[in-house]
Amino acid sequence: MQLARFPRVRLAHLPTPLEPMERLSRHLGGPRLLVKRDDCTGLALGGNKTRKLEFALGEALAQGADCVITTGGLQSNHVRQTAAAAAHLGLACHLVLRPAVPATDPDYAETGNLFLDRLLGATLHAIPAEADRDAEMARLAARLHGEGAKPYLIPAGASNAVGGLGYAAQAIELIAQAEARDLAIDRVVVATGSGGTQGGLVAGVVARHADIAVIGIDIDAEGEAVDARVAAVGEATGALLGVPEGTVAAAVRVVHGYAGEAYGVPTPAMVEAVTLLARLEGLVLDPVYTGKAMAGLIDLVGKGTFGRDETVVFVHTGGMPALFAYRSAFAGITG
Repeated sequence: MQLARFPRVRLAHLPTPLEPMERLSRHLGGPRLLVKRDDCTGLALGGNKTRKLEFALGEALAQGADCVITTGGLQSNHVRQTAAAAAHLGLACHLVLRPAVPATDPDYAETGNLFLDRLLGATLHAIPAEADRDAEMARLAARLHGEGAKPYLIPAGASNAVGGLGYAAQAIELIAQAEARDLAIDRVVVATGSGGTQGGLVAGVVARHADIAVIGIDIDAEGEAVDARVAAVGEATGALLGVPEGTVAAAVRVVHGYAGEAYGVPTPAMVEAVTLLARLEGLVLDPVYTGKAMAGLIDLVGKGTFGRDETVVFVHTGGMPALFAYRSAFAGITG
């Protein structure tokens, strides 16, 4: 897998740690659990999107862009990391933000990622919930072009083939860490929504011919649409890496049933999982992605999905700033 031939700008603190979760493993009665700390990528409080942005913004700079446009929800981790990367590289940054969840905590529209977007100097463009965000980005790009700018568009979550390269690279990194410890990884579990993280991971694992199952926990509550997104991004990323057509899609595994009512809407199981990991491992998860994915992992362990002797790696994709926008969901926590 020759990733060096793709434009890339170094933004992340790599490799991220691979740490045991021994207390959680004992609490659940197995399997052996580890966490890949992509919350520690370093860019404006870290997160998985930084890996994707290394390739997306590498391409942007190679094309001579002087500004970037991307989109997401009000509390999007992706747009926060894009704003930080743009600031670091001296690029103007435009964020097309659309409400992604029903009205919740009053903090939702003021704190967390949204506060950081403003702090990082991005220009925010609010659109209605029903608006087509891709069309809005295209209109904004056309206007900026007309003003003499050279914008580069990044899709939601940087979830396309170029962004997927970031997680193909993570697969290589993770496999190398496991080999250095003489550790055989059986499964990798990750939150999945826009599809880029899981799709890139699967493409990287397939390209390396590694015997590792990558399991995505759907956090979008969109059923087969999530599967399709993961497969599409994975196939597109695999094509860049020379993987035979259909190979990545055949390896995609998504588990549904843990997203709750909708994307970004808290669930009791998420609150329990976030609280449990904080108190057992000192590990802070987020309410939208890793909290729901961990709730899924815990339930799957209870159902016997994983063998007691298996080694399972949970990918922590970051997102902790959003916790501050969801304070009311944790109001019942005491002592």
